[in-house]
Amino acid sequence: MFNTVTSMTGFGRAKESIDDLDITVEIKSVNHRYFEFYSRTPRAYMFLDEKLKTLCQQKISRGKVEVALLIEDVSGKSIELSINESYADAYIDALHKLAKKYRLKDDIRASVLAGNSDIFVMKRRDIDEQVLTKGVMAVANVALNNFINMRAAEGERLVNDIKSRATYILGKVSFIEERSPQTVKEHREKIEQKIRELIGDVHIDEQRLLTETAIFADKIAVAEETVRLRSHIGELFSLLDVGGAIGRKLDFIVQEMNRETNTIGSKAQDIEIAKVVVDIKSEIEKIREQIQNIE
Repeated sequence: MFNTVTSMTGFGRAKESIDDLDITVEIKSVNHRYFEFYSRTPRAYMFLDEKLKTLCQQKISRGKVEVALLIEDVSGKSIELSINESYADAYIDALHKLAKKYRLKDDIRASVLAGNSDIFVMKRRDIDEQVLTKGVMAVANVALNNFINMRAAEGERLVNDIKSRATYILGKVSFIEERSPQTVKEHREKIEQKIRELIGDVHIDEQRLLTETAIFADKIAVAEETVRLRSHIGELFSLLDVGGAIGRKLDFIVQEMNRETNTIGSKAQDIEIAKVVVDIKSEIEKIREQIQNIE
């Protein structure tokens, strides 16, 4: 089964008008080892948080996910004001008594009463919870699809970049495999030359020379490491082709690639191979950075 490789960074937005409600849902995410969910919803609609979390979990396995919900009532009837008559009666009666006791002008006007907010009772329009939930989830699904499409597009870019770097590393491994036997030959020649410089024309003990060369060859042999490095890179390609939530597996493979490269660098006593090892480690680090973005 082949799945899309997705980035853990993404953004999706959707807005629709449903039953005089303008509903906007925004979904964004950043890198995280696990799935973490945060929401920004109006207090009156916090009952939707768990539903939004469940929706996201169905299609997102890793990442720090934040969902923002905005609901605006455009019916023109979102708020109804009524008068608290008992309070207004008591308030007006108190004003009359105040004017009489202190001999003030008794000129109570509506503007005076309007300054006291307790006289008015504000009531928001009741919205059917089931209708609201259905509308929000419909918009959230569209936002989630947009979000997933963006993550998939970014994931494709990451895959192409990682494969390109891995191919480059394979080329460097080939150089090491070709160069390593040559270093043994060069070392034998150096030993022979040094011996001749020390003993002149005296016969050289070929067996001793072969023994010294064999010991050195064993010390600097990196064939096992290059084979394992190639194997890890092959597995890297396979996982990228299969796709899905492979971020953790890729991270482990890159650690193993780095381990084999370090061993090659410590064993190979050759300046040319040392330069190549530096190049490989640099590319592995870049691959590791890219993998941190993969779900």
